[in-house]
Amino acid sequence: MASLLQPVKVVYLVKGEKRIRSPLSQLYFCRYCCELRSLECVSHEVDSHYCPSCLENMPSAEAKLKKNRCANCFDCPCCMHTLSTRATNIPAPLPDDPTKTAMKKAYYLACGFCRWTSRDVGMADKSVASGGWQEPENPYTQRINKLIEYYQHLAHRERQERDRQKLARRRQCMPLAFSEKYGLGTRLQRQRTGAPISSLAGLSLQQGEEKKEIFIEPAQALDEVEPLPEDFYTRPISLPEVTTLRQRLLQPDFQPADVSQLHPRHKHLLIKRSLRCRKCEHNLIKPEFNPTSIKFKIHMVAMSYIPEVRIMSIPNLRLMKESQVLLTLTNPVENITHITLSACEEEDPDDINSTAKVIVPSKELILAGKDAAAEYDELAEPQDFQDDPDVVAFRKSNKIGFFLKVIPQKEDDGDVTIALKIRHDFRNLAAPLKSSEEAGDGAVDVIWLMHHVELRLGPLAS
Repeated sequence: MASLLQPVKVVYLVKGEKRIRSPLSQLYFCRYCCELRSLECVSHEVDSHYCPSCLENMPSAEAKLKKNRCANCFDCPCCMHTLSTRATNIPAPLPDDPTKTAMKKAYYLACGFCRWTSRDVGMADKSVASGGWQEPENPYTQRINKLIEYYQHLAHRERQERDRQKLARRRQCMPLAFSEKYGLGTRLQRQRTGAPISSLAGLSLQQGEEKKEIFIEPAQALDEVEPLPEDFYTRPISLPEVTTLRQRLLQPDFQPADVSQLHPRHKHLLIKRSLRCRKCEHNLIKPEFNPTSIKFKIHMVAMSYIPEVRIMSIPNLRLMKESQVLLTLTNPVENITHITLSACEEEDPDDINSTAKVIVPSKELILAGKDAAAEYDELAEPQDFQDDPDVVAFRKSNKIGFFLKVIPQKEDDGDVTIALKIRHDFRNLAAPLKSSEEAGDGAVDVIWLMHHVELRLGPLAS
């Protein structure tokens, strides 16, 4: 039974920029395009950055200055768990009488998972609980900053050169008299915000930028390499004292070889992102700005709009023999939904994975609307839909169980896969009302949607 509840057993086809088959729980539904969307056919936009430990949020500009790291939270360099600040009492000499000592509060970093502490690497304790922790300095910081500045300047020059070539091609296609008559030359020069007029007019760089040319010295090869210690190949290796490859790669600026050289790293910031449909540019997912809030301003997941198909029971499947499979359909909307099932045609381009023939019920299936109050009420009166007992096995609230006949056609080691089309009505509440509807009762138009669904029923019985 647990295997039937796996989401990969039932997948829906998304006909976007890429044809992707994915479970309904991992898809989104655009109410404006009335189409399914996956993560591959939406635009990902960063809303805010926040620290997963202290939940401090900051704008993108500030996060960029801090190198996408939190200033107050640290990760353990050994196991990568969050470090916590511990307090202890240490003896300290009195300022009035150095010969006498008194207990003083001191703070250090400790990991509650692997028991690593900042004292293991010789970091001094602090008298305050937050900030001011000792950090190692990278000896190549100036070299790295100079390389970054050089490549930023080089990218700026290449961008200006591309703009100049694009403007030159436009001028060749446009007559000179026409552009001068209607003043289009100035408008084309201002096509990009902040672009210098001189660079777009034909100069590669301004005179001031030519003087700001940055030169870097190439790294010099060493004639002599520092020799290895004499006992490098003979001394015994203590694995607890040697860092792992993961620990070294998490600190690429130092890559420490010994555990005694590990230092805590500032925790990486996480982001809250919005998903936008690329076709109509409407938001599908819009979270709250505050990282402590788990609510969404806009939350268009497919499970809230599209009927969900699940597998309830599977008999022993045998080659070229008819079997009856019990499936369930759940209506996620509050309106009554009419569903029609149909088998795929022989030359259907979407049907590429099915290995069995399916016989779907010819009658229309009617699903009651979702009622949150009566969903868990066992004493609620059932609605009379006059179901055919040969098709509908049971009905409960907005969920029904129905029978499907399957005849496996191929004998292979993989699972028996069937494909079918689901056609259902949908009331688009997000569509703008027409002038006639605003004057009248404001009834919402009903549209019909079609989805391609594939179900993996498991292997053939031996």
